[in-house]
Amino acid sequence: MSKPMQLQDILYTQGFGTRRVCAGLIQQGFVAVAHETIAQAATEFVADGLQFTVQGVDWPYHEKAYVMLHKPMGTECSHKASTWPSIYTLLPPPLRQRPQKGPVQGVQAVGRLDQDTTGLLLLTDDGNFIHRMSSPRHHVPKVYDVTTKHPLDDAQVQKLLAGVVLDDDPKPVRAAACEAVAGHHLRLTLTDGKYHQVKRMLAAVGNRVEGLHRSQIGALALPTDLLPGQWRWLSAADLAALQDKTLQP
Repeated sequence: MSKPMQLQDILYTQGFGTRRVCAGLIQQGFVAVAHETIAQAATEFVADGLQFTVQGVDWPYHEKAYVMLHKPMGTECSHKASTWPSIYTLLPPPLRQRPQKGPVQGVQAVGRLDQDTTGLLLLTDDGNFIHRMSSPRHHVPKVYDVTTKHPLDDAQVQKLLAGVVLDDDPKPVRAAACEAVAGHHLRLTLTDGKYHQVKRMLAAVGNRVEGLHRSQIGALALPTDLLPGQWRWLSAADLAALQDKTLQP
């Protein structure tokens, strides 16, 4: 069991502000543990498994934050969005303010989705997790549902499976799996993540992406009840599914 920590330090690690700000929240009666308001900032608790409320909002302690977001259309995966709203505005302030050693605070997106791409996006403050999930060496499969401009045919599917050459890399890029679900609906699985990869692969076979949605990473599928713009913590089962490279039908 981990050593007890002062409550102000626990709040600080969870992104509720500087230690001074966190102490102020406690002293003003805004923090409760087990439905009991705590008045002393130095009151100690074992952090692991701790549930507390700050200004009436329930918050579970997480040594590292792992969350999923259903990215909506028209949002950018950037802290300093240039044209479209940032995905980070969809998250509560504590997730955006969790202290980091580097210059950028809070959770970071594991890879990026274009502004017009929707679907499953992971965010964390665990750098090792980001590397493991995004590095092409680990071959984590990602499933995309693609709406195409032109009807699909077997020749296009076979070319995507065999490999197509993109303009910046002479080595063919292959789909790990590819299925024409309907006339204009393609389900495509990739294990790497080049810039605009799906769009460029479809262009290479003479088609065009009209809509793009990421539905799955590893064996973790986007929950049907997680609506665009909503987020939730990853459970232990979710984290295990992300390590499973066997895609479920």
